[in-house]
Amino acid sequence: MCPEFRKWELFMKIDEKYAKTADKRSLYKTVKAFKKNGVKVHVYKKENQAVKKLFELIPKGAEIMNMTSTTLNTLNVPERLIKEKSFNLIRSKLNKMNNPSQAIEKKRLGSSQQYAIGSVQAVTESGQILIASNTGSQIPAYAYGAEHVIWVIGTQKIVKNLSQGIERIYKYCLPLENERFMKLYGKKSNVSKILIINDEKVPKRITIIFIEKNIGF
Repeated sequence: MCPEFRKWELFMKIDEKYAKTADKRSLYKTVKAFKKNGVKVHVYKKENQAVKKLFELIPKGAEIMNMTSTTLNTLNVPERLIKEKSFNLIRSKLNKMNNPSQAIEKKRLGSSQQYAIGSVQAVTESGQILIASNTGSQIPAYAYGAEHVIWVIGTQKIVKNLSQGIERIYKYCLPLENERFMKLYGKKSNVSKILIINDEKVPKRITIIFIEKNIGF
């Protein structure tokens, strides 16, 4: 049974065991499980190899929504997307839509696109994917709306099972996200919604790019 964390303030101390990268056995087991669950997987040792693969997977002119992601920011992916000027960037459109009357249109644009790229909070050795969110804005695209989903994931996010995945969210991701959120907005973050993907019914829809390093959180 998954643990319950109703009083998340109790878990602001970071559990560093969830910062450790997966060993070869765990990585192999996870990759094998994902392939069974309809998820394509690539594994790289270096960040530049992973970024190169990410851009190889996205055709020029494609419609892209890059979700808020510390991993993508660390890899400078958002800056590169803008610099290349060869993609249809949904986030750039959303940033220009400030009129309250455009709220519904903004939700539609953010929920359904050709490519959604980002990262996740945990993956299990049995091939489950966990995405935690404060607002839930990325969940519609990841779960169903996007035609293609690509996640770049450091192998420190691999956990043994679903229970550890939930624990990782609250004991590792949330404290770090809370620090980031406080610096940017002066208020606490929260785990409002969690998406768990057990398998993917649409062939080749989801691709995972693993980096054998601790990157993102």
